[in-house]
Amino acid sequence: MIRPLLAAALGLASLTACSPTGLLSGLDRVTAPGAPGRVASGISFGEDPRLKLDVYSPEGRRRPGARLPVVVFFYGGGWVGGARGDYAFAGRAFASKGFVAIIPDYRLVPTVRFPTFIEDGALAVRWARDHAAEFGGDPRRLTLSGHSAGAYNAAMLALDPHFLRDAGVDPRTVRAAALLAGPYDFYPFTEQRGRDALGAWPRPLDTQPIHFARADAPPLLLAAGTADTVVKPGNSERLAQKLRSLGAPVELRLYPGRSHVDLVKGLSVPFRGSSPVLADSIDFLRANSR
Repeated sequence: MIRPLLAAALGLASLTACSPTGLLSGLDRVTAPGAPGRVASGISFGEDPRLKLDVYSPEGRRRPGARLPVVVFFYGGGWVGGARGDYAFAGRAFASKGFVAIIPDYRLVPTVRFPTFIEDGALAVRWARDHAAEFGGDPRRLTLSGHSAGAYNAAMLALDPHFLRDAGVDPRTVRAAALLAGPYDFYPFTEQRGRDALGAWPRPLDTQPIHFARADAPPLLLAAGTADTVVKPGNSERLAQKLRSLGAPVELRLYPGRSHVDLVKGLSVPFRGSSPVLADSIDFLRANSR
């Protein structure tokens, strides 16, 4: 069943210029039409027109007072691409497991450079703290997740407390983070995207999540595929080692033979059997946000 759907969707994508992640969201809707969906779209959380977010919530649990855990998911795209609507499959995935999921856009290179996209993420966390209860979420159970560049953004918010403080948020508001295939220790910058996004900052170590590893960091799940050639799993391994050496709570999950795309693809209904990344993320975030 999945192969014919995938073939048809790939053909449609070639005709409509649909993004690969948009394709995943389309497949997700087709294969699980009754799954929890988007309950709010295009909500502004900052002054810039780009700063809008979508909210996903389990069916029947949208009322205030439901006290569901909350996750803010940041998508990847090398800080140069991405759109919240293309990641509906991620919002639906977390909502299907009992989370209120918030997917924000953030400003991209070349319009902005480091640290603006992280500051945008802090504003999204502030919005989640202030408004998640309107959708049945518990702001005392607020967590983060993300893939690739989005995992980097989430890691910086979790590890460098000044970003949240500057946005008027107590860093302890973030209870845990499940980070998928993120770059955390990649200076000197060997790729153009890294140089474009981060290279102009005068203190390069300020751009590296591993530089902010600390004993009182929130619990982090660092997930990576062993076959990831885009963001090598050594990023996750080195950050996990540094956090452990400081006594910080961290779990490292390496998925044998899985690529960079496989980790985010595993959130979409047709591909959840390819790896346990969604189940592992849900279990970790739920356990650490009680």
